[in-house]
Amino acid sequence: MENNLPRGLRNNNPLNMRIGESAFTGEIKPGTDRSFRQFQTMAYGYRAAFRQMELYLGRGLNTIEKIITTWSPPEENHTQAYIAMVCAHTGIASTKVLTLHSGEDFIRIVAAMSYVENGQQPVMADVLAGFALQTAITR
Repeated sequence: MENNLPRGLRNNNPLNMRIGESAFTGEIKPGTDRSFRQFQTMAYGYRAAFRQMELYLGRGLNTIEKIITTWSPPEENHTQAYIAMVCAHTGIASTKVLTLHSGEDFIRIVAAMSYVENGQQPVMADVLAGFALQTAITR
């Protein structure tokens, strides 16, 4: 039953991105969730996550540690635990410098963040479909 799914999966928003002023491709506006974005498909939800990673890189947030500290700030969350889980799931060091050419790493990072956010393994076909819908981060 769909209502038993975690909120991020019900919203096709696997990283639980909060509603903002600008819309992402495939976002449902207005959605029925007052706090979190909703997407037409899971692939569009993952695409938005990869686009957010691209925006973070542009701001100098180029490591798992910097990304997660911004994504899940310590004043609201268990940031260090989140970082540790993503690093454990990906095998990527928290301080490894990422670039727009780190597509393989970002695929693993976004999949791991989805796991942390929703408590279940992501469908990798959906993660890869979302990655394919964006062009800024390359493999």
